[in-house]
Amino acid sequence: MKILKNKNAIITGANQGLGLEIAKEFIRAGANVMLCARDGELLEKVRLELIPSLRLGQKLLTLATDVSNEKEVQSLIDLSIDQMGSINVLVNNAGIYGPKGTAEDVDWLEWVRAIEINLFGSIIMCRAVLPFFKAQGYGKIVQISGGGATNPLPRMSAYAVSKAAIVRFIETLAEEVRENNIDVNAIAPGALNTRLLNEILEAGPDKVGEVFFQRSLKQKQNGGSPLGMGAALAVYLASKQSDGITGKLISAVWDPWKSLGEHLEDLNSSDIYTLRRIVPKDRGKTWGNDQ
Repeated sequence: MKILKNKNAIITGANQGLGLEIAKEFIRAGANVMLCARDGELLEKVRLELIPSLRLGQKLLTLATDVSNEKEVQSLIDLSIDQMGSINVLVNNAGIYGPKGTAEDVDWLEWVRAIEINLFGSIIMCRAVLPFFKAQGYGKIVQISGGGATNPLPRMSAYAVSKAAIVRFIETLAEEVRENNIDVNAIAPGALNTRLLNEILEAGPDKVGEVFFQRSLKQKQNGGSPLGMGAALAVYLASKQSDGITGKLISAVWDPWKSLGEHLEDLNSSDIYTLRRIVPKDRGKTWGNDQ
């Protein structure tokens, strides 16, 4: 099924890993795509790789872009509109781990740079497409999250902070644009065997901690979560099949996302699939329940 036929999508961080897999799935689903990443040389290799998979009339565009640079983002948006005519979907996938080590020891500028790319870059992209989404009365924003959104990640504080913050931004933005028929959601793609995992293994236990290093080593050996699961969820959230689902953090691995459309009332009237504070009664405790 070409469930994204005639849809125009921008996918960031699309020259490798999950971003590339999402690009492939969007093309299979019939979308026109604009792919961007900072490494233009690698992006061109991807373009040549994907050209044979295009159907008649289907468009594949690429542009080297730093999503934390507002001028470069605006150029990306302008070119996308010029070549595709409109933008219907934004997939924010670009991201880095940033510095590894204890919060007081890592290089501060590297820490800030991770926030600029992972958090500010996604927000800048959202701000850039929203005027077009509002004008056409429809749009889809799909944000790739990560383990740092739901669990502490000692020795990778910049990554954890950026991923938790971007999910709360997505939840907030979803409420701001709910009346504009714009759906905004985040994906937890699972533990992926990508270049980011290789970074952890290369950094070693002294920088990332023995527990996380051993877990990562086991993940490398076991294969991790399939990239295709996160990519398939991205296609679903970009399609009309997910209309009305918004403000959620959805696990590609654990959640029954293919049938979420059957539960719109529950999703829209509760805090299911959102980040929330745990109080004592949530864990069966009786103390602290008088507040």
